[in-house]
Amino acid sequence: MYFASKYIIQELIMIYTEVKSIIFKNKQNIPWNDVEAFLKRFIGKEVIVEKYGDVIRFPSDFPDEFTESRYTKKLRGALAKAKANAAQVVVEMLENADNRRWVENKDSKHNKEANNGWYRYDVGFAIPVEHNGYKSQNKYSATAVVRIKDGTLYLYDIINIKKEASTPL
Repeated sequence: MYFASKYIIQELIMIYTEVKSIIFKNKQNIPWNDVEAFLKRFIGKEVIVEKYGDVIRFPSDFPDEFTESRYTKKLRGALAKAKANAAQVVVEMLENADNRRWVENKDSKHNKEANNGWYRYDVGFAIPVEHNGYKSQNKYSATAVVRIKDGTLYLYDIINIKKEASTPL
């Protein structure tokens, strides 16, 4: 007698939020002060993560953390340009965030601002590119870091930006 097992494979489908235009063009010498000024328009706003119903707020220190974090300072070339331009779609990325996971706060400097730990979400965005007359997109995955303070969620940074493997035209 033959018995077959059924396996259900759940595939993580990343939603890539499209950046419509490149406003921060350099790969070297990113104007992080301009990126920070751009992000200040989000301070005080809230975003609802569609999948979980989480309400994430934009605190006043988010623009500075996004542009001045240790992670950002290490970025070079295309990844720095990608992070700078991802600032345009940070709201949409959070709305489509997936794979929420809780992480314990391990750094004493964040004891007050993240007293209930951190959430990390997977997010994605796509940057338009043109090469030899062909238009396509470079897709990037990233992690949105959200601190939890007294049950309220605050966006902290976008980290771990990785370019997805490209598909030939």
